[in-house]
Amino acid sequence: AASEPAAPNHTEHPHPLASPAAPNHNGNHPLTLTTRRLPPLALQLNTHKPLSQLEHFVHHFHGRILFVAETLGYREQLLELLDQANIQVKVINGWSAFLQHSATCCLCVGEISEGVILKDPALAIIADSQLLGQKTKQSRTALRAADTKYLIQNPEELASGCAIVHEEYGVGRFLGLQVDTELTGYPTEFLVLEYRDGDKIYVPVSALQLIRRYSGSDDQDPPLHKLGSKEWQRAKRKAAQKAYDVAAELLDTEARRQACKATVLRANQADYLLFSNQFAYQETPDQAQAIADITHDLQQTKPLDRIVCGDVGFGKTEVAMRAVFIAVHSGHQAVVLTPTTILANQHFQTFSSRFADWPVRLACLSRFCSTRTQKRIGEELLNGTLDIVIGTHKLLHSNIRFKRLGLIVIDEEQRFGVRHKERLKAMQANCHTLTLTATPIPRTLSMSLSGLRELSIITTPPPRRRAIQTFVSEWDDKMIADACEREMQRGGQIYFIHNNIETIEETAEYLRELLPQADIRSAHGRMRKDMLGKITLHFYRRRFSILVCTTIIENGIDVPSANTIIVNQADRMGLSQLHQLRGRVGRSHHKAYAYFLLSHARGLLQDQALKRLEAIESLSDLGAGFSIAAQDLEVRGAGELLGKEQSGHIHAIGFSLYNDLLKRTIQALQSGHVPDVEHALNIASDIDLGEPALIPENYVPDTNVRLILYRRIAAMENADMLEALKMEIIDRFGLLPDYTKNLFACASLRLHCQALGIRRIDVREEQGSIVFHQQAAINTEALLNLIKKEPHRYHFRNSYRLNMQHHWSDVNARYHGVKNLLAAIAPSS
Repeated sequence: AASEPAAPNHTEHPHPLASPAAPNHNGNHPLTLTTRRLPPLALQLNTHKPLSQLEHFVHHFHGRILFVAETLGYREQLLELLDQANIQVKVINGWSAFLQHSATCCLCVGEISEGVILKDPALAIIADSQLLGQKTKQSRTALRAADTKYLIQNPEELASGCAIVHEEYGVGRFLGLQVDTELTGYPTEFLVLEYRDGDKIYVPVSALQLIRRYSGSDDQDPPLHKLGSKEWQRAKRKAAQKAYDVAAELLDTEARRQACKATVLRANQADYLLFSNQFAYQETPDQAQAIADITHDLQQTKPLDRIVCGDVGFGKTEVAMRAVFIAVHSGHQAVVLTPTTILANQHFQTFSSRFADWPVRLACLSRFCSTRTQKRIGEELLNGTLDIVIGTHKLLHSNIRFKRLGLIVIDEEQRFGVRHKERLKAMQANCHTLTLTATPIPRTLSMSLSGLRELSIITTPPPRRRAIQTFVSEWDDKMIADACEREMQRGGQIYFIHNNIETIEETAEYLRELLPQADIRSAHGRMRKDMLGKITLHFYRRRFSILVCTTIIENGIDVPSANTIIVNQADRMGLSQLHQLRGRVGRSHHKAYAYFLLSHARGLLQDQALKRLEAIESLSDLGAGFSIAAQDLEVRGAGELLGKEQSGHIHAIGFSLYNDLLKRTIQALQSGHVPDVEHALNIASDIDLGEPALIPENYVPDTNVRLILYRRIAAMENADMLEALKMEIIDRFGLLPDYTKNLFACASLRLHCQALGIRRIDVREEQGSIVFHQQAAINTEALLNLIKKEPHRYHFRNSYRLNMQHHWSDVNARYHGVKNLLAAIAPSS
């Protein structure tokens, strides 16, 4: 619709869709038309008869109709909808083609948010949002959240030779993809899996939901299972029993917390908007979503327990400041806990600047504070005159008490020890808690993935932020000198990390000989606090070029001009720690570089150290912190998940499958059911419609990309997400080939089958069968009535297998036939 303002007292305005008249200078046909918006429910298909409603409108509108889809994906979805409503449309290329075409109903791709009805000439322009609703358009956000189910999204995840877990057969090796026609009678793409003694199985890609990458204590030498033995079933059973105990423990801990009632925190809306508008930057989409979720959670009596995971510099602090503002303006105090003094001081400066225009009192408590200052801060917290306190573990001391604590913000929880966390638990009893982290620890990550803790992931980088180029190599004087000189020549600064206080001065002196033109100084945690503060301040003010220091800068100094970091003996550090150190550079729009130096040659490194370095080198994209945490969990082994006693069971079936098992068990317990330990993993559904269901190589040539798409299709949890993924693939690669349409049809039916408890559906042109689980959730009465009514078509072969006779000549007929049958036997709502 046109955007020109309407004339007073009527709704006439120019419109780019023209009648035969001379074109204007923009190429459009000028015409003044009377328009009105569509009635709110006239074409919003949310009633109990949406298709008949659409059909009635089209057949009773006396004029031409143009349906407009935002993308090719939405166009295909609209075509399916219109076909179901028996509406014939002509697909055209755009607005101009519609003007030249004579068809009554047309469909094109274009960008409009709302439709209009034109009276003279009679013309209706209908946007896809009016037919499909907003829910489908928003599903891409939900899609990204679902992708975390597979943790690590990179093409090498199922590289040839890697260890995998099949839910039915156990741990094996993935050998690659292979297209075969002999096994099914038509082209089918299979994953080839090898087991002990060289036995192989071929798994169709439509059953990829049964496959996971094996993540245990040793991915290189996994415990391969023997096909046909009961070894795998025993391992599954033991792991399921242990998962039941773990789930009960987690739920008990969570129930104790949820039994406490937290204070509702709600700020004045006008003040909150004013504070939000004072933010100097535009919120990224992920940042805005995290803020919205936290704001909503703070208004509940259920205590907020949310983790905000985002890379360094991605805006976690602003998210925390919005929550702190709400807490303070609700009449409560807020505490911000940091692992280091440097980070506490940085946060204090940031918060002081952000809250400068508001009547809020802040203080910073750390080891740099005098005894007198610490005592004064404690008194002001107790009498309520201090609103926000930022500090280190000193805030967890028993003599620190609050008058009306409402919110606890924990920055980088992995840096706090067990004793500190026990004190935190006591403070958190009825307080809202917000945790900020770049790389969550294994237990936190697992609880988030299991649904026990809320998780917000910020993966959208700030504007102009660039990925950090990462190198792993042995010590090389020339490379180090070149890297430092290149940075200094463009006016930048360098961090050189040497995490050994005894030899740090010796290393600094060696670098001075290597780079005589550079001003090099050193810093570490045993220095006097005034000297340490002076050196870090001088580095921040660019008074020298190279800072040789320990990992004291891991959480803290934000120096935008420092864009090269060199980490010595990186193989002795943890993966999350390396990621944190790398995050010290790249804080501006300049290209940043990270060099990780080895203490020995690659061939002499331990396997875990080599895995860590390979992971940090490969996961250098912006927003990789969550994937780093998952890789760290795998590299270190899953024993840290909930304690050492779990590691044996996790090693037997792999972390990914164990985590899925734990999640399913928790969901069953939360819904009031006792999990069936014997069949806890046996919930997958296999669909075969008798036609090829795959992504052809000529449609998506790259094998790794096809694998990722197969996995994403298998991961979809509802129809909206599956439809959104289909549209995304169409937008990326073009209209779906028939084989890929069949793949989506199978995936759609699988969603219905999983909800009903159906193990397998096998359908051909004249006959088919359905195999039910022992605990299928179907309407038994409806199924029995169906068999009584049509005994020639339906009969049970055994207690769980229903055979069918029919005439479904093509895959579309089989899809709709099976879909209607499943709807008929579904339990009534």
